[in-house]
Amino acid sequence: MTDIQAFLQQAFSAAIERALGTGFAGTDPVVRCANDSTHGDWQANFAMSLAKRAGRPPRAIAEAVVAAVELGGIASSVEVAGPGFVNIRLTDAFLETMMAELVADQRCGVSIAAHRDIVAIDYSAPNVAKEMHVGHIRSTIIGDALSRVLEFLGHQVLRRNHLGDWGTQFGMLIEHVVELGKTSGQHHDIGDLNALYRESKARFDLDPDFAERARHRVVALQAGEPDTVGFWKQLIVESKKHFGKIYAQLGVRLADEDYFGESFYNSMLAPVMDELVAAGVAVESEGAVCVFPPGFKGRDGEPVPLIVRKGDGGYGYDATDLAALRHRIHDLKATRLIYVVGAPQKQHFDMIFAAGKMAGWLKDGISAEHVPFGSILGEDGKPFKTRAGDNVKLTDLIDEALRRARTIVTEKSPSLAETEKDGIASAIGIGAIKYVDLCNDRIKDYVFSWDRMLAFEGNTAPYLQNAYVRIQGIFRKAAEAGVSIGAAAIRLGTAEERALAMQMLKLGDVLDQVSRSLEPHRLCTWLYDLASIFHGFYEKCPVMNAENAAIKASRLALCREVGRCLQLGLSLLGIATIDQM
Repeated sequence: MTDIQAFLQQAFSAAIERALGTGFAGTDPVVRCANDSTHGDWQANFAMSLAKRAGRPPRAIAEAVVAAVELGGIASSVEVAGPGFVNIRLTDAFLETMMAELVADQRCGVSIAAHRDIVAIDYSAPNVAKEMHVGHIRSTIIGDALSRVLEFLGHQVLRRNHLGDWGTQFGMLIEHVVELGKTSGQHHDIGDLNALYRESKARFDLDPDFAERARHRVVALQAGEPDTVGFWKQLIVESKKHFGKIYAQLGVRLADEDYFGESFYNSMLAPVMDELVAAGVAVESEGAVCVFPPGFKGRDGEPVPLIVRKGDGGYGYDATDLAALRHRIHDLKATRLIYVVGAPQKQHFDMIFAAGKMAGWLKDGISAEHVPFGSILGEDGKPFKTRAGDNVKLTDLIDEALRRARTIVTEKSPSLAETEKDGIASAIGIGAIKYVDLCNDRIKDYVFSWDRMLAFEGNTAPYLQNAYVRIQGIFRKAAEAGVSIGAAAIRLGTAEERALAMQMLKLGDVLDQVSRSLEPHRLCTWLYDLASIFHGFYEKCPVMNAENAAIKASRLALCREVGRCLQLGLSLLGIATIDQM
């Protein structure tokens, strides 16, 4: 479908030049998929933006361009509507030809990107020695989906899990554990570490003497003192076990080689500071070394600094993020940097990117993008918490999803084997968690509702998975009847069949939009529309009881392509399909 759009773009751009003169050469005809199929399949919305420049009414411009456009017979109608919208309806014969190409293509008609980036994408980023909670899920799920889409389109994706594994909190935790005598010969699982961290934080806040010892422990860690470093490494190993288990349950593609904690950049901090100072980008201010990106001011009107080195000689996360930015550009040769981090960090990343431009790291051809997202709310409209007011642990959230999904599967299919029920429940429960997060515009908050996300109606993962299950059910009936799903040509004899073809042929354009906007909900909307159109087709267009063998074969082939597109789209969101429920 991206090729169709490119063809229409080129054809209308040439027609604008023919109709209005060479001064309008290269004009973007603004070709988009039509929102309402009753008006056509595509729209070209160029006329109103050209009216003032051309000195003619928009409708007159549109009519002149339509008269000049050459579409090679692929359109059954090209009409001007309203003040100057151009509606294009494609011929059924052309759509059938495009469907034949989709059938023959393992990628469901989606082309590899013409320009391929090396993409460094930063997401998930939990903290060592702390259990992952609901606050980590959006970054993890959104980042995973974007990585999958970009990879599928041919970009080289470098996943970067920026662990919080360095700094004062580790001096605090290690000192507390040392003083409790729990460093040697004892195993601490993530639950133990989480509790010990809370205890150490309470001591740090209330006991100045302990806080001072904790700071000395940080110095020991940074200096490489063997016992301190040894226990710190134990914290990381145990934490990675916890993170890895959750990633495996969620089906998130983050492996050991993708972990790059704050400690990874420690040796780069001083050289980065020296480079910034030498370039005149960083300056000394009140004993600290700072970068003052232009345009950033606090409430008092004073410039806001990025603190590269603190007054006490230490380095904070401003310095770490600057070092990471430089490393990803200079060492990894990334041409696109993506940071999937919550909306409250917007100014921080705006300043980091501004500093990167000041330093000459972010040059033409290299982009850096913050991908912000909103919060998860409970059904009371407040931040999603436990009844005790604590953050919801991800392990608890996943367990609850699996429990609820297992109940649904048992009610719907009590005769299935227990292992089958477990597998189906996992696909439904994990899919529901992921999809409810991805189907919403990421910048907005959303309300977490178990009943809504596990419903088999509406824009939910179970609704999409059920469309795939229906298709597999049709194929089982075909197999029982001895009917093979061969290479029959797809014929679009009904409005429902035509609508399915049009929707499938949009996938390439939708994935291109996702890759540019970094908004996974666009793919979710496409999937929901495809499933909805299929359910309408299923109700109105008999497959196994079709009027004749040719129509039956065509509809079976059409169902096969819908199943392939659903499976591909869901897999790009990290959601599994199932053959039965």
